[in-house]
Amino acid sequence: MGEKMNAVTDAEFDATVLKSDKPVLVDFWAEWCGPCRQVSPILEELAQDHSDKITFLKMNVDENPVTPSNYRVTGIPTINVYVNGELAKSIVGAKPKAALLKELADFTA
Repeated sequence: MGEKMNAVTDAEFDATVLKSDKPVLVDFWAEWCGPCRQVSPILEELAQDHSDKITFLKMNVDENPVTPSNYRVTGIPTINVYVNGELAKSIVGAKPKAALLKELADFTA
């Protein structure tokens, strides 16, 4: 099993994500979302392999409605990567590990 991803809340989002000095991946998910549960262990594996270059966090959209709304997250799972306070990439839907690695190559290389 991969590294446990820390949760981030609406209240912490600015300080933890937007002010980070390295890229931050945020997995927007919910307990009831099947595809979210599929992608979670893949992200935990990626976190284990790449946490030196990119911070991996997850946000429960049911408990934290403000941030997903601000970034127009309408479907989950949505995986957003933020660099220097800006949204740099958005990946919507569950994807296999190889596809996620390809999508994230700019940030993990």
